[in-house]
Amino acid sequence: IKRKLQPTRAALTLTPSAGNKIKQLLMDKPGHVGVKVGVQTRGCNGLSYTLDYAKTKGDSDEGVQEGVRVLIEKNAEPTLSGSEMNYIENTLSSAFVFINPNIKGTCGCGESFNV
Repeated sequence: IKRKLQPTRAALTLTPSAGNKIKQLLMDKPGHVGVKVGVQTRGCNGLSYTLDYAKTKGDSDEGVQEGVRVLIEKNAEPTLSGSEMNYIENTLSSAFVFINPNIKGTCGCGESFNV
C-alpha cells in the first residue's frame, strides 16, 4: 500500500518586511549567520517569543527565507508551526510581530501567550 505524503507547514515564514529588517540588522553583526527564533516560559500567560542573532547553527531547524537564514529552536517548532513573522514600523513604534495560528490565549499587555 502506497501512502500519500502530506505537505508539511513551514514552522515559520517571513514577510518581505521582516526579511528586509533582518538583513539590515545583520549588516551590523559580522560573523553572524542569521537569526534564531524560539519561545521561553515567561509572563502571566505562559510563553513569549525570543529573537536573537546566531553565530552557528547549533540545535536548531534551519531555513532560508527572504534572503536570510532563520534558525528555529527545536523546542519551539511545535509552538511556531504555521506562524508568520512580520516587521511593522509606524511613527510611534517598530517591532517584529508574530501571527501564530496555534495561540489559544494572550495576556492583556500582549507580552505572553499560551497554546
